[in-house]
Amino acid sequence: MKENDVIVITTEEGGEEEFIILFTYENEERGTKYVFFYDENNDEEVMCAKYFDDGTLEYVEDEEELAEMEEVFRAYESELEE
Repeated sequence: MKENDVIVITTEEGGEEEFIILFTYENEERGTKYVFFYDENNDEEVMCAKYFDDGTLEYVEDEEELAEMEEVFRAYESELEE
C-alpha cells in the first residue's frame, strides 16, 4: 500500500466506504503491518488497522499495540512539521 492510495472498506451492513491511506508501517519484530487512513470528508480523524497480504483489515484493540501506533503517528506528525 502506498500513501494517498484509496482503501475500500466493506461495512458490517455490506456497504463500501472509501478512505485515503496516509501511510503504512511494519513492525518487523512481530511481522505485523499497519495502515493509517482517513475519510477525505473528515481528515481530522486518522484511523489505524492491521492489514494482511490477502487484503483483510483488523482494527487494533490491544492496548500495547495502540500505544505503539500512537507513538508511530506522533513521529509521523513530527516529521511533517520539520
